[in-house]
Amino acid sequence: MAYTASTLTLTTESPLTGAGQQWRHASIDASTVVRVTGFITNGGLYGMKVNDILYHTETDTGITTAHRVVTVDATTGAVDLSDATVITSGTNTD
Repeated sequence: MAYTASTLTLTTESPLTGAGQQWRHASIDASTVVRVTGFITNGGLYGMKVNDILYHTETDTGITTAHRVVTVDATTGAVDLSDATVITSGTNTD
C-alpha cells in the first residue's frame, strides 16, 4: 500500500529545540516496507527531524514497531527510518 499523509500523526511535541517528537503511523504495510528510505515522502514538510521516533502499527496484524528517524531529505522531505524494534506482537495467547 502506498503512503498517504493522513496516516501520519504527531503525537508528542518536541522539546524547545532539536529532535524528540513522537509520531504515529498506521497502515497494512509491514515495518520492513515502512522503514525504507522515501516511504514517508514528506515527513520533513510536517516537521520530522533526525532522532524523532515513529511508532508504526500494522493494522491487519496489530504489530507495533518503533523506528528512529535516521535522515530527512532537505529538498523533498523524504524520511529514512531505522530498522524496527517490536513494541507489541499483536498476539494474545489467553
